[in-house]
Amino acid sequence: MRRLYSLAMLLAQPAVRRKLAWRARAEPLYAQAVPERFGHYDTVWPAGSGTTVWVHAVSLGETRTAALLIEQLRLALPGMRLVLSHGTATGRAEGQRLLQPGDVQVWQPWDSEPAVRRFLDHFQPRIGLLMETEVWPNWVAACQKRGLPLVLANARLSEQSLNKALRLAWLARPAYRGLAAVWAQTPEHASRLRRLGAWVPGVFGNLKFDARPDAGLLAAGRQGRAARRGPVAMLASSRMGEEAQLLGALKEQILGARAAQEARPGAAPSSQTQWLIVPRHPQRFDQVAALIQAQGFALHRRSQGGPWPPAEPPTDAPAPGGSLGSIWLGDTLGEMALYYGLADLALLGGSFEPLGGQNLIEAAACGCPLLMGPHTFNFAEAAGLAVAAGAAQSVASMDEALAAAEDLLAQPERRSEMAAAADRFASAHSGAAQRTAAAVAALIGQQRVDLL
Repeated sequence: MRRLYSLAMLLAQPAVRRKLAWRARAEPLYAQAVPERFGHYDTVWPAGSGTTVWVHAVSLGETRTAALLIEQLRLALPGMRLVLSHGTATGRAEGQRLLQPGDVQVWQPWDSEPAVRRFLDHFQPRIGLLMETEVWPNWVAACQKRGLPLVLANARLSEQSLNKALRLAWLARPAYRGLAAVWAQTPEHASRLRRLGAWVPGVFGNLKFDARPDAGLLAAGRQGRAARRGPVAMLASSRMGEEAQLLGALKEQILGARAAQEARPGAAPSSQTQWLIVPRHPQRFDQVAALIQAQGFALHRRSQGGPWPPAEPPTDAPAPGGSLGSIWLGDTLGEMALYYGLADLALLGGSFEPLGGQNLIEAAACGCPLLMGPHTFNFAEAAGLAVAAGAAQSVASMDEALAAAEDLLAQPERRSEMAAAADRFASAHSGAAQRTAAAVAALIGQQRVDLL
């Protein structure tokens, strides 16, 4: 059956090239070094001292997580040489900063037998680490054939993904069984991974808990928040559809408050909360900017310079340009600590559409109270722990999130309690990077070692 899969992957290569060319129109990096995708490399990789470690981090989030592990790997394996592979342009751009002299960065090999064989022949890694969910059948089979340990680190598997994998059990089970080790984030993930045949010798926790926000950016954001008259709320790491949900709900709320004031001059004015939107993917920055303006809001983009946060208008000034007020757009990379520091609370992106939620641990590490929508299946255990710790609150919809945000913004003491709980929550679950690096070092010397 895997032979049929391999044939299908070979036949799909022209379609892959077309897709890369299409994506390169928006993100030019996809047009660079395309032959690497199929196992052809311009880079010279001379044999030398040091242990060659292959780390695969498919996209931006996995690359940021891999950075925490790579730091510990360099301590555990002095002289380590890194081969860092990615599948997306955002991952590759982020990964550049992780390289040291002697390291190399490439696109992930397409999962055809020839491409994988050429990749392994060229770089000859001593071990391969796949981050979180990336398990490719031909990668596993080729590594097995060579006696090369290939492991899944910071591993997670949602119930939804498990059910999909079980429908393709003829392909998924041999791939998961063929991994040298799987180190899971939680016992629940470990149980699901074992159902696919994976050998799970350790539950090490989530590497993301080892991340610490940039202290300078966080302090700058908190300074900006302290200098403001009114509160700031953020939609953090938003995905497609969520910005439209938020803007539509805000517009309805504002117009409803204005109509009530016109009918009853003593009615409560509309909320004075300033909203900040930070999209998850940079290729959507311009799209979200256009959406904000199309909905009738004034726009302030972080990328366009000027003071940040933008200066507040006088209290008696009309809404700019007759609009519904202003929306700030955080359209920069690497500044989430600034945005979280600026926000009095945040809504978790990816949780208001059925996308599984984004990384809530970053918000906790910044001490930012969090409201989460109904879709957190990618981080179900972390989400449950955050709610239990008092660092986050779950809501059923975007409308409910806006109501909960206004309620929370009116209670500074409760926000302070949630912020303190977030700090404690983030600190209590750290240490996964060191445990994983120790397991890698052990596995290089002995293929199957029970740790923890």
